[in-house]
Amino acid sequence: MRQSLPGTVAAKGMCLGRARLVQPSRYAVDNRPLGEDEVEAELELLHLALDTARQELRELRTKLHGALAREVNEFIDAHTLLLDDPEMLRGLDDMIRIGHYRAGAALKKQRDRIAAVFEAMDDPYLRSRREDVDQVINRVISALQRQTTAEERKLAARVGEILVADTIAPGDMAHLAGHGLLGVVTSSGSPYSHSAILARSLDLPMLVGTRDALSTIHDDDLILLDAEQGEAIVHPTAQDLSRYRAWQREAALEGRRLAKLANAPSRTRDGAEIKLLANAESSSDVAMARARGADGVGLYRTEFLFLRHKGLPSEEEQFVAYRDLVMGMGGLPVTIRTLDLGADKADAAGIALRGEDNPALGVRGVRLSLRHPAVFTTQIRAILRAACYGPMRVLVPMITQPDEIIAVRTLFKLARQELKQEGVDLPEKLPLGAMIEVPAAAINVRALLEHADFLAIGTNDLAQYVLAADRGNDALENVYNPLNPALLRLICHVISAGRRVGKSVSLCGEIGGDVNFTALLLALGLSEFSMHPSQILQVRDRLGELDRSELRRLAPRLIRAHTHEQVEALLATLDSALPA
Repeated sequence: MRQSLPGTVAAKGMCLGRARLVQPSRYAVDNRPLGEDEVEAELELLHLALDTARQELRELRTKLHGALAREVNEFIDAHTLLLDDPEMLRGLDDMIRIGHYRAGAALKKQRDRIAAVFEAMDDPYLRSRREDVDQVINRVISALQRQTTAEERKLAARVGEILVADTIAPGDMAHLAGHGLLGVVTSSGSPYSHSAILARSLDLPMLVGTRDALSTIHDDDLILLDAEQGEAIVHPTAQDLSRYRAWQREAALEGRRLAKLANAPSRTRDGAEIKLLANAESSSDVAMARARGADGVGLYRTEFLFLRHKGLPSEEEQFVAYRDLVMGMGGLPVTIRTLDLGADKADAAGIALRGEDNPALGVRGVRLSLRHPAVFTTQIRAILRAACYGPMRVLVPMITQPDEIIAVRTLFKLARQELKQEGVDLPEKLPLGAMIEVPAAAINVRALLEHADFLAIGTNDLAQYVLAADRGNDALENVYNPLNPALLRLICHVISAGRRVGKSVSLCGEIGGDVNFTALLLALGLSEFSMHPSQILQVRDRLGELDRSELRRLAPRLIRAHTHEQVEALLATLDSALPA
């Protein structure tokens, strides 16, 4: 019988496939107490399962390549660290040795204990990290079950299927996407989570918050995942399938139409020129940016070099990566962001601090770079050397106050002097910009503009800090809303401040590449968007429908709104007035 399960669209699209459930939290667990003579054998089973889980993560790392590897390696690292956490391992051993729990029951008990600790934390970022604990323990439980149950081995083969789970780790999603995964349905999660962002970049339809998915859907059920309307249809009817085939035809036509925009200008209906830049961190991103007609790279993430290393990348390795980026863009401008480690990005070399009480508000971005001047200077030297190969500017993350920009500029000056003495060719000028992602920086932006040559608004973190809500925490999805008027006022304030002194302001957060926000950002005065290269054609197409002068007149009403619902209503009236 047909059933429709509503969910929140995290990545648009439609797909038809067989359901494959992944729900280790629902595996049957043997709660019978162990006999004294069974303890050692049970410990051996537990540690074999832990070793299997570690091996799976190692294999996952080797199977991912290019941009996908760099996107998810930080999460693989975090999960590996949890599997080796001495306190967690000691607790599991004690439950088996002293409490006489069986391995599966001990894993579930430990997961519940740790989850309770995370849930009690005041910080929303830390609370959201319980998802990592769930994913790690579930991986071990799955490995434990596979040791004794052949049926569970089927979970390894998910080609051409729709994954149905409570959550999915970014690393697993990236790996499965390379093996024919069609779509994802999760019973929890947020459309702003890392997994959702990855699904959008992979063009993988995804629904989150589909509350009844695990209790309603069964393995091998036929599912029509409609991430356009926001529903998962179990046992679709002939009418549903007809609608899906019509969508496929329309999507193919739309794809061919958008492909023609690759070399078209980025211009609004009233003729305003808009810059569409690409967020990148790999040669494949650069190639896609060029193919889709990007006006340059608005954000190049350098931390991937540090995340994939056991130690620190050398100056030469960094120089080659930055040089290849500049040359790959063929004379188009490139913005390189300096090292942005900390919080959920922990490098293997141990530069990023571990065990901070509140890492989201801790030593990250420029704060971390300035604590390690020798490491930072190595990066600065590589950037300066690469800047001779084409137009480049440098963006500094997590700026809070002017003295941080002044300190960075001083390090650049010293590195320039060293390189000159070594006879190295250097660019005459290298613009230095500040990333606006801290509320203090946005409020005090005029002071920053006295020292920064340009600005880039990082809305992912700015929204998180302004709203005191982690974007990956589905319990806060009613709070984390980029249409919140307080956030819009800050964005408008930053753009206006830059315009007044003639300095460019770009926006490189998730909303920059979301066509649902294009009209809003134009209304606030934005003229430089930076996004994943896969989103450029859709945004360019959307720009052609919009009249910037008309939108700018709407700006005062938008920033005077009291609620995000009022903002949504204003934008809806605009959409209804667009030509068909």
